[in-house]
Amino acid sequence: MTVNTREYQPLADRMRPHALVDFVGQEEVVGKGKLLRRLIEQKEISSLIFWGPPGVGKTTLAHLIARKLEAEFVALSAVESGKKELQAIIAKAKEDQRYGKRTLLFIDEIHRWNKAQQDALLPYVEKGIVTLIGATTENPSFEIIGALLSRSQVIVLKKLSSKDIVQIIERALVDKERGLGGLNIKIDQEAIELLAELSGGDARVALNAIEVAVKSNKGGKEEVSGKTKVETPPNHPLSARGRIRLESGRGEGQFIINKNDIKEALQKTHLVFDKQGEEFYNVISALHKSMRGSDPNAALYWLARMLEGGADPLYIARRVVRFASEDIGMANSEALVQAVVAYQACHWIGMPECTVHLAQAVVYCAKSKKSNLLYTAYGKAAEDARNTSHLGVPLHIRNAPTKLMKELKYGKGYKYNPDYKKEVDQEYLPEELRGRDYFS
Repeated sequence: MTVNTREYQPLADRMRPHALVDFVGQEEVVGKGKLLRRLIEQKEISSLIFWGPPGVGKTTLAHLIARKLEAEFVALSAVESGKKELQAIIAKAKEDQRYGKRTLLFIDEIHRWNKAQQDALLPYVEKGIVTLIGATTENPSFEIIGALLSRSQVIVLKKLSSKDIVQIIERALVDKERGLGGLNIKIDQEAIELLAELSGGDARVALNAIEVAVKSNKGGKEEVSGKTKVETPPNHPLSARGRIRLESGRGEGQFIINKNDIKEALQKTHLVFDKQGEEFYNVISALHKSMRGSDPNAALYWLARMLEGGADPLYIARRVVRFASEDIGMANSEALVQAVVAYQACHWIGMPECTVHLAQAVVYCAKSKKSNLLYTAYGKAAEDARNTSHLGVPLHIRNAPTKLMKELKYGKGYKYNPDYKKEVDQEYLPEELRGRDYFS
């Protein structure tokens, strides 16, 4: 029995373009006449690092480059693979190189490979045994070793615009071979534009959502003369292609998609972001205020809302780290330790395993005693710093590494605190700020 694997392949994967001319977005990088476009067309590609948010075309671009180079495309997930898998790929690449065939090694989430793993890859990149394309959502300056970074060109990819997403959705709706064009779908332009707006510049989210919406909305046929009549709205993307009316035989299902279906589908596939990001920041605010209000149940709920909706766990972890000092501070200094360790856990193991570490930090912070003393004290000190930046450091607490500095009385009269059993009577602020107390 032959199994149609495409039936189980997500729409986002099926709709990957096969040629650079069909690639949507990133005009600043691969538009006509741009450097990367010229290098691809001239087959002069060296190792690359694609840095950008999810769903903007990193994997698709790697596929297109491999196709243009007529190279063997090998993909690794940095989360699921290591040295053993790399060694097998290198052995095959060396064999292929003997017959003049290039190997393009695509490593998704390359920032999750540790230094030892990246070091193991380096010599094969240097020798040209593989052409590396790494994809990362994190700043490569911090996450990729310098030696590997210096041998690669970093390409920054941006979020797709709503216009780009609309074009991608429309293409999926009319493509009969790979997309949804073979189905009897009724959707108006407002719903398409809403989906594009709420997808947050992520094409994968948009395509996943339209697929979920279609699968869950079969029905609503209107029968005319033994056939199912489908009036396509004038602003429907199919109408622009001259397909105002579609007809199908009796019994074939019609898929009617409206704006509510789009919102529901997005909630199943991704956290809803509107154009101003209001809902996203509303939920962040709810999490923050629930922790501040010492309500661990509410804090856990809002945390789950974000994580289950697809929010970046590292973003949430950074907010918890900030909260630990801003709202707890010296009332419980252990809160900062918990928050930082939770961030590290999120960085090391990612989703979905890191949910429990974030939950621990959030609940700990919610239950901790609160104090904003550090926050307010720093605010007062910062105001003084801005208004008195002309004031010099008192001479007695300046370093005096040279003879001239000593002659100028740098460090003269300084009392080295560990030498004294009692509290030292010594001023550390400029004279104009003497006696200032930021904690009162």
